[in-house]
Amino acid sequence: MTITSFTIIFIVLLVSQTLTQFYLSSRQVKAVSLHKDHVPLEFAHKISLTSHQRAAKYTIARQRLHLIEILVEVALLLGFTLFGGLTWLNNLLATHISSAIWYQIALVLSVFAISAIVSLPFSLYRTFGLEASFGFNRMTPALFVMDLIKSTLLSLVIMVPLLYGLFVFLDNFYSPNWWIWVWAGFVGITLLLMFIGPKFIMPLFNKFTPLDNPELQDRIQALAKRADFGLKELFVMDGSKRSSHGNAFFTGFGKNRRIVFFDTLLNKLNPSEIEAVLAHELGHFKHKHILKRMIMSFVMSFIFFAILGYLIDKTWFYAGLGVFPGINQPIFGMAIVLFSIVLPVFTFWYTPISSFLSRKDEFEADRYAASQSNANDLISALVKLYDDNAATLTPDNLHSAFYDSHPPASVRIQHLKMAS
Repeated sequence: MTITSFTIIFIVLLVSQTLTQFYLSSRQVKAVSLHKDHVPLEFAHKISLTSHQRAAKYTIARQRLHLIEILVEVALLLGFTLFGGLTWLNNLLATHISSAIWYQIALVLSVFAISAIVSLPFSLYRTFGLEASFGFNRMTPALFVMDLIKSTLLSLVIMVPLLYGLFVFLDNFYSPNWWIWVWAGFVGITLLLMFIGPKFIMPLFNKFTPLDNPELQDRIQALAKRADFGLKELFVMDGSKRSSHGNAFFTGFGKNRRIVFFDTLLNKLNPSEIEAVLAHELGHFKHKHILKRMIMSFVMSFIFFAILGYLIDKTWFYAGLGVFPGINQPIFGMAIVLFSIVLPVFTFWYTPISSFLSRKDEFEADRYAASQSNANDLISALVKLYDDNAATLTPDNLHSAFYDSHPPASVRIQHLKMAS
């Protein structure tokens, strides 16, 4: 691979990705706008025209904000790469930090800090502008700042020791197969975080209290027994202090596995509807979707680490992206940073495949829910959630096929009616 040819490949992929994103977004806006004055017939008796139009406005507003974010992200990526930002930052840190290990840690943290700072205005506007204007935001400025401080400190507590250990390992035990050992460490740390997250990390941001609803507890325990799901803990999370959006999810595994309901969800649905939603989530467990996705993520990470292991000493990889590490400087930190920021450009076209597989899992989970509970209850719950969350009922088919992890509302409900 020559430097010029790799540069051309990178530019072509970046341009094609950006144009595709804009094209799909324009289709989404057009489709939603075209149908905003007419509620789809299958929803007409449950969702008002006012709610339907609100969902259309919300969808369009999110798309327009997303387009601006895309342009800023592209500009930042080009600034880091072809316009020399990463090279400048690397030289600056190498000049002021004598320790090779701490200089590399500083490089990694600096790049992610810059990216976070650039994305901060969008986060602020999304929370206090867009979400607030549609009545979803419950976040206060004080809570936003506190979350930002906590997440930053938590990231540092986790990342700094890991990066230090990584660079010490590479400095002393580098070999052609270094990436296999690093990948194994990555898998181990990921599993550890999944294990300790529910009890030690998530409570830093939200309050979890045992579910105190005897009727609902009995329903859920009976459902879990039918599904052969070992259930010990049911929790309610105070999601309402940040947003009015509702949700339910599984978290952790082994003895730390738990089911969590947003308090907003419990306030919106009746017990039979909550049971149906949980039956859907149990469908993911029954079909081993979570395990399969975890294994797939580890397989993909193995491939990515293998590619990084191949690229780490290739001059054309760095120079082709406009990055020129200093002579006699350690290369590991630069390689990790550069690979991380350009990887999305090379994996973008996997998005529709991932979306397709996710929708396939959702259909399976829905069928399982219909067999373990009342399909009409799940339909009723979904309609309420579509309405409350201002989810569009008329997405563009191509945009949905490319991005959506869940089937479109009309398609999903049609499948559920056939299963009932």
